[in-house]
Parts: sequence; C-alpha cells; structure tokens
Amino acid sequence: MMRAKCFSTVYVAMIFCLPALLSSCNADVAAQERPARSKSEVSAQTLHRQAVTLTTELAGRTGAQMVSEVRPRVSGIILKQSFEEGGLVKAGDILYELDPMPFEASYRNAEAAMQRAESALPSARARSQRYESLSASSVVSRQDFDEARTQMLQAEADVAAARAALETARIELEYAKVRAPISGRVDASNVTEGALVTEDQASPMTTIRQTDIINVDLVRSSASLLALNKALASQDIKPQEGSVTVELRLEDGSKYGHPGKLQFRNGVVSQTTGMVLMRAVFPNPEGALLPGMYVRALVEDGYVEDGVLIPQRAVSRNSRGEATARFISADGKIEERVLAVERGIGNNWLVTAGVGEGDRVVVEGLQRAAIGEEVQVTAVTVDNETGEFVAVAEAGRPPAGKPAEVSVRLPDAVTR
Repeated sequence: MMRAKCFSTVYVAMIFCLPALLSSCNADVAAQERPARSKSEVSAQTLHRQAVTLTTELAGRTGAQMVSEVRPRVSGIILKQSFEEGGLVKAGDILYELDPMPFEASYRNAEAAMQRAESALPSARARSQRYESLSASSVVSRQDFDEARTQMLQAEADVAAARAALETARIELEYAKVRAPISGRVDASNVTEGALVTEDQASPMTTIRQTDIINVDLVRSSASLLALNKALASQDIKPQEGSVTVELRLEDGSKYGHPGKLQFRNGVVSQTTGMVLMRAVFPNPEGALLPGMYVRALVEDGYVEDGVLIPQRAVSRNSRGEATARFISADGKIEERVLAVERGIGNNWLVTAGVGEGDRVVVEGLQRAAIGEEVQVTAVTVDNETGEFVAVAEAGRPPAGKPAEVSVRLPDAVTR
C-alpha cells in the first residue's frame, strides 16, 4: 500500500514537471537557432588637415567704371537721333545730328577769310624784301623799310588768325554731330528730334555707362580690419600671395561666374559710420552685372594652413554648452569628444582642437548607435556646397589626391 502511494506521488510530479522541462528545452533550442544581433550602421567622414581660405562677406553696390553724361558742345536744333536707347555704343559713334547749315556757313566764311589773308601775304613779303635791299643802299629810308616789314608780319599774322578761325569753324561743324565719348550702354534719350539744345547745357542729352568692367563699392568696419591685421601679425592667418581675389553673390543668392580683384582700400575711416570704403573690379563680358545692383562680396583675408572642417550636422551641444561630436575609435566603436569650434563655414565648422588627421566623424546614423557600441561604418564624403553625402570606394580611406582648398565665409569681423 505504501509503495503504491509513493508511485502515485512520483507520477503526479512527473506530470507537472514535464511541461516545464519541455519549455526549457525549447528555449535552449531557440536560443541556439536565434541569429546574433546585427551591428548598427553609421556613415562617417574621414577628416584631413587642409589649407582653408578665409573670406569676409561684405555688402556692396555695383557701379560703372566709367560714366559719361553727353552734352552738346555747340547750340543747335536736333535733326536726328542715331542710337537705340538701352543699346551698346562704341566711342566715336554718332548719337545725335544737329542742323549743320549755320556751321557750314561759318566754315565757308572762315575759308574765304583765310584765302583773302593768304593772297595778301606774297605782296607784303616782296615789298619787305625790296625795301630791305634799297635800305642797304640808302635809296629808301630806314623808316620806310620798317613799315614794309611790319606790314609783312601783319600779313603773316592775318594768315595765322584766318587759319585758326577756319579750324574753329571746322571743329564746330564737326560738333554738329554729337558722338559717344566712351564705349558702353547708353541710357534713354532726354531730348527728342526738333529740340533746341545749347552749348554745355546743365541737363545731359543722354548718359553712357561702361559695362564690360564693373566696379563694386564695399564698406568694411574699422574694427574688422583691426582684428584682421592683428591675426595676420600673429600668424594665426597667413596672407594670400598676389592680388586679393573677390567673389560675388548676386541678389538671388547665385554665385557670379567671374572672380574679381580688390582694386583699392581707402586709407581713412568715415567719422560718421566707422567704415572703410573698398572697391573691387569685375569683368562683365555677358553684361549680367548692371550698375546699382545689390551684391554680397566674399573678400579673401588669408588662409589657415592646417584647418579641419567638420560637417555641421555631425556636431551637437552637451548640457554644458560644449560642442561635441561622435567618432569611430580604432576598435570600431562609438566615442564622443569635445571640440573647439572656431566658426561656421557654410555647411561645416572650422575646428581647432579635439580632432586629428585621419579621424572618422559620424555624420549619419547618430540616433542608431550608442556611445561604446561597435558599429558597421560606411565611408562617405560631404559636398561642402550642398551638404549632401557621397559614398567613397573604401571605408576609412579618403579619396585619392590632395584635399581641395575650401573657402570660408566669415561675418564682417575676424576674431581669433
């Protein structure tokens, strides 16, 4: 009896324990069959030290290099306008034609006066020469000879005066055709055919502006120039060799296709604004730049020899306000560093501490990987203009060739 009870107890225990044993076995089998957790995928850019050109962005206005207000040099009635308003003209082109009849008459009158003077000159010369020989033999008095010589000199002076009057009449006749003094684009006409214009009148007939070369007048604060000079003196910024290059951004934000040169910088600061006037010169072969346009100019200040640029999207701020970024360590894990950020450069930050040559900074996938986690890395490079990523052939290896020089856009100040 006792043996039967023991057997029943064991049987019941086996019934209750069997599901647990089966469940444990299934769990072990599932654990063995479950694949290992995959690594988080991130994109990283390899950083390199490179020469970084520093520029200052300044506001400016375009202006024609040469401006000519066309005025008549003689008075007269306009018979014809010979140019198309808003078109291009060349120096010497006829713009207006005045009534030439009064000037033609003056020219003919001057021509006749010169002929009259020239006809009297031979007789006066012959008389003077004859009296000179007679005076030597005392046939005529010295006074008669002096009078004959004076008449000859007067006749020569009359010829010279008549010749000058004829030249004046010729010039005035030529001035009846109002010509373009310079090449450029001509404005609308302020006078019409049939209008009376007067010599050197106050209001111009039209205006011509040279547009194949454009000036851009810029202003820069004296404080900014002072900071730049200090940075150059301390060698924090290296000066550019040769002339200073200037680039333009147009009103729509587009980049002007032709670089310019800084022509001059005033040596005096405006007492009212604290600004220094600067002027840059740009070629304008297509005529895209018009006088009076508002532009933004990027003026080269110098360059940093060993600058490191980090995409702005890779940098964040911690609770203490410090700039931080996540990097790929030597063993392929995520690590975070504190950076010394100098200034923003388009889509990048210029960093002076916290990075080194060949470091890989995480630019995409930050939310998928924790600090200390081992990750799978895809190497990318970032377009400095657009901020878009482009995959490179091999992770961790930079593209072949020397890193390109990068332009840095600064505010109207340089502080180091």
